[in-house]
Amino acid sequence: MKSAVIDGLTTRYDVIGEGPPLLMFSPGGFDATIEKWSSLGIYAKIKPLEHLPRHYSCIVFDRRECGQSGGRVERIGYAHYARQGLALLDHLRIDSAHLMGGCMGCCPVAAFGVMHPERALSMVLYWPVGGAKYRMSSQLRFAEHLAFVSREGLAAVVKLAKDGGKPFGGDPRGGPWASVLQHDAEFAARYAAQDLERYKLILAGFARTMFDRDTAPGAEPEDMLGCEVPALVVPGNDASHATSAARYLHECLPKSEYWDASVAEQTEEAATARLLAFLGRAG
Repeated sequence: MKSAVIDGLTTRYDVIGEGPPLLMFSPGGFDATIEKWSSLGIYAKIKPLEHLPRHYSCIVFDRRECGQSGGRVERIGYAHYARQGLALLDHLRIDSAHLMGGCMGCCPVAAFGVMHPERALSMVLYWPVGGAKYRMSSQLRFAEHLAFVSREGLAAVVKLAKDGGKPFGGDPRGGPWASVLQHDAEFAARYAAQDLERYKLILAGFARTMFDRDTAPGAEPEDMLGCEVPALVVPGNDASHATSAARYLHECLPKSEYWDASVAEQTEEAATARLLAFLGRAG
């Protein structure tokens, strides 16, 4: 694995395969690491990193605050994640790339597409997160962390994260910076010493910004309706990946295709063929 300093934060990344560049925003919620493309749910089933690198240079990375990438305590929105991907392309001296997001990774892909359409050749939105249940569960996770830090303090969060070794999704009490606390001692020291009340305000804004709707978050509908980047939307169908969220993205993106396939129909062979056909048409 390689690393680069992106906007002052270390980003762990790799480039797998050869061909046109494909920037891949990892699935996995707040544990969006490179490995999730091979180990998590539908992606373990369709095996994108076994097939796509035969045709594309797949640029994979740990999202900021995830895995071995760095983090910074600030009010984060999907534009921050999009900028990380954009800066990684700059680091690699790539002018434009296809984009692919899985799960929560679809949100920064949509944000990237409306912010920098000139750098996006196409967008694949595979199992976009969204739906009322997803919003409620995501906000609850932040509320559980807020309750813990209010009761126990920031030093207790650091100890919990280091002792438990779990990301935010695995133990909400550890908060969205849990993974960074586990591997960056300097960050952990600054985290524990910061002003608690200011931290709580940042946390509240973070949750409200990220999970503010009962459909797919990531980009505003008015911006997507004006986005001319070709897109492929592949629906999920569970509490975190509501089919309605995928339909919403298809409705908002004027140059989108919708693969109307059930989860059972999204086999390794069928998904690979559909992805390659779309990417090939998109250039």
